[in-house]
Formats: sequence, C-alpha cells, structure tokens
Amino acid sequence: MGIRVYNTLTRTKEEFVPVNPGEARIYLCGPTVYMESHIGHAIGPIIFDSIVRYLRYKGFKTVFVINITDVDDKLIKRAAVQKTTVGELAEKVTANYLANIAKLGVTTVNEFPRVTNYVTKIVKFIETIIDRGYAYEAAGDVYFDVHKKDDYGKLSRRRLDDMEAGRASSRARIRGTRWISRSGKNPRRASRGGRARGERGARAGT
Repeated sequence: MGIRVYNTLTRTKEEFVPVNPGEARIYLCGPTVYMESHIGHAIGPIIFDSIVRYLRYKGFKTVFVINITDVDDKLIKRAAVQKTTVGELAEKVTANYLANIAKLGVTTVNEFPRVTNYVTKIVKFIETIIDRGYAYEAAGDVYFDVHKKDDYGKLSRRRLDDMEAGRASSRARIRGTRWISRSGKNPRRASRGGRARGERGARAGT
C-alpha cells in the first residue's frame, strides 16, 4: 500500500508521488538564532523527524534540511544590547538550538545551512528576478510582484482582489517576499538594489 498525504491545494488526501522516484526532499524553515530555543522551535523538527524516519523505513532516499537564519534585525539589535558581534551571538544560539533538538532525539537532519553562507547566491537570485520583471524596488527594498502571478493566493484560496479590498490600487499594496536593504554597520552585501541582506520576510500593504 502506498503512502497517502494531505494536499493543501486540493484539500484531499492523495498518493505520495515524489518528483524523483524513490526520493524525498524536505526543507523546514528553522530558527532565527537571536535568543535561546523555546518549545516552538522543537515542534517542526520533531514532526518532520518522525516523517523522515517513516519515509526511510518505507525505502525512500530522504534528504532533510533545516535552515538557520543567522543574520536578521533581531540578531543585530540583540548583539548590540549584549555588546557582542552578530556572528558570536549567532554561533552561541545556534549551538544551543542544535544541542536542544539533539536531546529531543531529532537525528535525521542532513544539513543545517546558514543564511550567511548563501548571501551571494541570494543577491544573484534577487537581481535575476528583477531583470525578469518579477520583482521591483520600493523605498530601497526589493519586493516580489504578486501581480505577475495569476494564481497568487491559490494555496490559501485567497484572491488578490479580496486582499486589496478597501485599499488604493497599487502593486505596492500587496507585497510578497521582500529583501530588506539597510544602512549603517549591519551585515550586508552590495547589490544593484542598494544593500541587500540575506533575510526573507513577508509584508502585506504597509
């Protein structure tokens, strides 16, 4: 008997059919390491650790990745308060996180990539989608243009028109993923759109 999973898009249980036969890849958004771990940080790893164990038991070659966001406004502010560097704070809190999930028996994770190791690729990606017209700059930041995606909101079954109800018509009103530029001494890399940090967030009509 095959594995059946719930499909959020169709709202039904369907047979699990991986992109590559016999393989499964799971990416879980991990913590922003500016403070010691709490119970919320354990929920995702515990759930998906169980799923990975089952997939491997069923014979799937499974890769499980949890990212570490080690540069962020919260890190910058906390490091300033503690009179330390962002790097030192990130290392300390990351070690705390890894030790805690290990104590909880989460042992199936293949890799914990850190944002700071991929900033160059992030900047290149941002420049590419700007060039292709899928992102735009506004007040020094870069935003994904949700109007370029006809079915934007289909997973949550929300329509752009409904999201924009009561707002002035402007593509800047409903914004998707953003890449924030910063001035001063924040960790950053130069990019055509100003100074882009390796951070991802979401904003709706600010």
